[in-house]
Amino acid sequence: MTDFPIDDRNRLRRKPARGSFDRDIIYPIIDEAPICHVGFAENGQPFVIPTLHARHDDTLILHGAKASRLLKHIEAGHPVCVAFTLLDGIVLARSAFSSSVNYRSAVVFGAGRIIDAEDEKMHALELVTNHIVPGRWSEARIPTPKEMHATSVVSITIEQASAKVRSGPPGDEEEDYALPIWAGVLPLATWVGDPVPDPRLAEGIPTPESVGRYVQSQTR
Repeated sequence: MTDFPIDDRNRLRRKPARGSFDRDIIYPIIDEAPICHVGFAENGQPFVIPTLHARHDDTLILHGAKASRLLKHIEAGHPVCVAFTLLDGIVLARSAFSSSVNYRSAVVFGAGRIIDAEDEKMHALELVTNHIVPGRWSEARIPTPKEMHATSVVSITIEQASAKVRSGPPGDEEEDYALPIWAGVLPLATWVGDPVPDPRLAEGIPTPESVGRYVQSQTR
């Protein structure tokens, strides 16, 4: 069974027909999203922090400085909510009220733990690095002991999740279709340009395979 359990925490109340609790729909959204936004509350004050992530099976991996308030919150085992959004188009309806966007989004809930074991921590950082550009870890210098000591890495168990997706043309009121107003969709996509070498890059170092593959994979 691939569906997450449903309760008041992840139940979809607005346009539930767009929603899903299926891992096979939720996980590709998480994996494609370049960043996530993590929500948590501390002493009654809510915070939302954008950060890099990676997914391994039913867990999320986050990392940052040891002083990070977010990571300390997760390390203590407190619950978090993590959101992922992919914007696919601007939907221009004949009425302003019916205008919208095409999107794929996922929201997950869970609690986490600190990753202390050196080999597990190093593997988690490899996952995050390869989530940014697949294959980059094997081309770059791995973290030094000093860098590892300055970094906290946490693993969040995905306990519940839901996805919402909108696609397709505008959904105008029936009487509005006769209006002489243009309507349609402006597709949106992440644009990846040609690699720009570091000004201090030594001569003769070619563009690595991971970068070439990534640029090619993002070209539409």
